[in-house]
Amino acid sequence: MKVFFLSIFFIFNLLFSGPELVIGEETVKPGIVFIFEGAVKDHVMPMGIHLPEDQTHVHIEARVNWDENDIPEGTPGGGFVPYLNITALVTNQRTGMSTFIDLLPHINLIDNFHYARNITLPGLDTDFYTVQFNIIPPTFIDLALHRDWLDNYGEKLMEQYSFIYKDVYFEEICGATRKK
Repeated sequence: MKVFFLSIFFIFNLLFSGPELVIGEETVKPGIVFIFEGAVKDHVMPMGIHLPEDQTHVHIEARVNWDENDIPEGTPGGGFVPYLNITALVTNQRTGMSTFIDLLPHINLIDNFHYARNITLPGLDTDFYTVQFNIIPPTFIDLALHRDWLDNYGEKLMEQYSFIYKDVYFEEICGATRKK
């Protein structure tokens, strides 16, 4: 029965969200999970700060959530981690051309809250790319810390990180569309 429900969930997810390319997964202290993806291009509002779907190759995404198990006391397992500053540098391995973007908070009915941005690739969708994600913790203006956090985890939410993934191939995800 469990296999049946998992199969139904998988088929539903494919039908309504389209495929996603997992670029990488990382877990950092204090129990924050990053899943970096190339997702199907999509209509994102407001239009004044997001690239229109018809000018987009891929939706670069970082799903950032608290681990389900190894997390600080009082933290909701699986909950969204807000106030991070995340950028991505997408570099074409053939030409050396690159695109730099800030990933902004988004919400949809598939992933819920996540950081993402529509982008145009700096080259062909059949080229290989290196993707570097940079994560900068929130400033003291963005996030205040109570004494118990300071005593147990220090003077910031987390450390700054940079994750680099080579040989990312976007062709399949660039050709996909969301079902309407």
